[in-house]
Amino acid sequence: MTSTCLGRTRFDAASLMREHPPRFKFAHKRLVYERAMATGEPRGSIAYSRWDEPPLPTLLSDVAPRVDLRDDVFAYEPEADGVVPWYLNFAHTILFVAYGGPLLAQDELQVLEHPALGSVREALVLNTDAGLRPVTREDGHATPVLITGVERRCALATDVDLAAGRPLGLYGNRFARASADTVLRSLRVLDPPTRSNLVALEAPPGGAGRYTRDDIARALLTAHAGFAAVREESRTMAPDAAVVLHTGHWGTGAYGGDRVLMAMVQLLAARMAGIERVVFHTVSAEGVAPAREAIERVDDLTSRTRDVPRIVDALDAMGFVWGSSDGN
Repeated sequence: MTSTCLGRTRFDAASLMREHPPRFKFAHKRLVYERAMATGEPRGSIAYSRWDEPPLPTLLSDVAPRVDLRDDVFAYEPEADGVVPWYLNFAHTILFVAYGGPLLAQDELQVLEHPALGSVREALVLNTDAGLRPVTREDGHATPVLITGVERRCALATDVDLAAGRPLGLYGNRFARASADTVLRSLRVLDPPTRSNLVALEAPPGGAGRYTRDDIARALLTAHAGFAAVREESRTMAPDAAVVLHTGHWGTGAYGGDRVLMAMVQLLAARMAGIERVVFHTVSAEGVAPAREAIERVDDLTSRTRDVPRIVDALDAMGFVWGSSDGN
């Protein structure tokens, strides 16, 4: 079953940012924003759509996505012709809810580098169309948000770099404790800007103890909702193009999800949705092992069955346990 669009709209980027400027309340973010926008007014248009949560298929497709592991972060690099790239936004229920404050987790970093996303939120909170509500979950169901054609105006390095004054990096709460000089030394303004396609999807929030079968099914439903929407929208954008999904350890930081299980969930959901290629960014070398284990487990499991209910039963039998929030 295909995904259904709940609502869509399109913004002229320049008009959007003039009429609904992003509200970066934290000084470091205002500084980055000023530098990023100094190269000129935004161009082009931004498409926004919000989607429903379709049921899971009963059988996996015969074809699995190609999976590439990278021990880095999203670089939003250009793809070859005939490819539509997408990048996951590790969302909250309320879209971009903390973008203007001092925190710099994955969601907030993505908005800082794509500042028009803040304007999208500011415009939509004033909109009365229920289908366009800036939320990624409603009434217990995932409602993933897709945003295409948004300019990436800058790149902010958050890794550990002693020479650049980042002995602990800038990620999470460390951003607020850094000096303005360190932030500026970590910033690269993109001129001209690049453009990104994003899928905002909230992972299942943290639990305790052993995952239940319902926990696992809910995670699969959520990931499948986002990836099916990506596949459906890509057919509209470029019917014959291959879809590449860039993702990572989604839901395993602040929400405390198990890294192996949540990677398996995404790989299975990508196969259900017909995504041709998954690029899994582990941030660091330390994150490679659980991602590789997930790939091996999925390969073994799907070699024995393509029946989705049996796959959920098998994931349940593996006895995964919730972790703890990392505080970011």
